[in-house]
Formats: sequence, structure tokens, C-alpha cells
Amino acid sequence: MPNLPDHCKDVSLRHVDFALTRENILSNFQDKIAYTRTDFMILRNGNDTATVRVIKQKGKDLFRPVTGLEIISLPGDTVFIHDEDVDVLNVSQLARLVRKNNGKTVVVSGMFSHVSFLKADKLLDLRVLDVVPPSPSKLSVLVERALSSGLFEKPIVPEYVNIDIMEKERLVKTPGVIFPCRASGLGSEKKIFYLDETPEIDVESTLIGCDLSRRIYQHIYRRPVESLDICPQNLAPKDGVPTMVKCCKVKEGCTVEGNIASVPWGANMMDVVKALQALFP
Repeated sequence: MPNLPDHCKDVSLRHVDFALTRENILSNFQDKIAYTRTDFMILRNGNDTATVRVIKQKGKDLFRPVTGLEIISLPGDTVFIHDEDVDVLNVSQLARLVRKNNGKTVVVSGMFSHVSFLKADKLLDLRVLDVVPPSPSKLSVLVERALSSGLFEKPIVPEYVNIDIMEKERLVKTPGVIFPCRASGLGSEKKIFYLDETPEIDVESTLIGCDLSRRIYQHIYRRPVESLDICPQNLAPKDGVPTMVKCCKVKEGCTVEGNIASVPWGANMMDVVKALQALFP
């Protein structure tokens, strides 16, 4: 389990005048008292930072004697970051900073001048695979909202991977190209058709879509069609990395097969929450 305060209200930031060694920290807080909400201390001396868990005498007094300290991190393994765009209650944002700083404990002075920290020996990777345009992908936006909801206290680090329809379009060799529907950013020098408009397709064309698009085409036009697959479920690597995709075959909630959680194409945030809970029980 990562070392993470339940709330920034449980953290005391203190500037001290002694070197932040284990011995100095333990000796300087002997016979001291601490506020009832103080479960952690962030100690700073110049650019050096350390983090400490505070153990207090049981009771209901507003200030109680400190009976012990647990050193969580010392300056050599701790970085202090000031970034007002970071919500220190968002564990995923802190986990990304841990990754960026090679696994060191990160202490962050962030949004609203709130201060907290995260020490995580293991980060949880999440691949989010979705189709663009439009950009950003809908699934990436929903995942960010879910991770910032306060429902997850695990150090999940998302990687957003896009399946770019326009990259697929550049592979098309036929005079025409068929897209499943109109979407912002779609364009081509070839003749364009949109399958949901059931157009009269009068030139040889390539369909860019999924299995459902191919089935719809064959049902309408009663002939096979050359196609390029953009189904995230089909294209997701089977490499053990927890992965979230959208799939038109999923009607509600999510389905999980191996390391892949699939949510509906028209997913909402609660579908994504269920998928995250399934991938990281």
C-alpha cells in the first residue's frame, strides 16, 4: 500500500533549522505534542524535504503527546514540487509525479496551496485505447474525471493511446473511403462516404470501421467491402497491461476479458468507474 495521507488536513508542514537526518528528526520531536489531526509531518530545511508519520497518545485532547515517529522518506529520496495545477487529493496526479521523478516520494504544494505527499513503491499502469478524432478522445476525458472523483486511492498512472482514423485513411488505396459517421476532423482527398447516411457508393471504396460497420455495410449493400479495422478491442495488445477500451457490443456497465475492460461506445463516467474497479480490485 502507498503511504498517502487521507486528506491534506492531516498533514503539517514545518520548516526546521536542523539537518534532516533520521537521528535529528527522532531526537527533535521527543517530548513534543501534536495537534489531534496531525498524522503526518512534512519537514523542510532549505531545499531538503522529509516526510514523517506521527504516532500520538490516544485520547480526545486537542493536542496530544507524540509517542513515536515513523520516517517515511528522507531528503535523498524526496522531491518537493510546487504546481498549482495539481490537486493533491488526486492520487493519480501524484502517482504521475512519482513516475516522472523515478519513484521518489513526491511532496506537492498544489491547488489552493494545499500540501500533501505520496510514497508509492509500486505504481499501477493503465492503458486507455480510444479512437480519434474528435480529440481529445471521449474515453480519456472520462477516465480523467473518474480518477479525480475521489473514488480511487490507488496510484493509477494512465497512458492515453489513440487510434487515429486519419492515419488509417492514409493507407487507403481505393478512390473512395467510407467512414462510419461524420466526426470533427475527418477529411480526405478521396471521395468520402458516411455509412450512417446509407449513401449511394459509386466508386470502389475502403471502409474504415469495426466489425459492426462491416456487418452494416454488407446488410445494406449485399456485397463484401475492403476494410481497415479501428476496433479498440481488437487492436488492444494482449500483454498483461490493464487496458480500457470502448466497444459497441457492450450495452451498459463494462465487460472484462483478461487484462481488457470494455465499456459502451456511448459510455458515461460511472461505466468507466466500474471498469476501473474491475481492473484494479
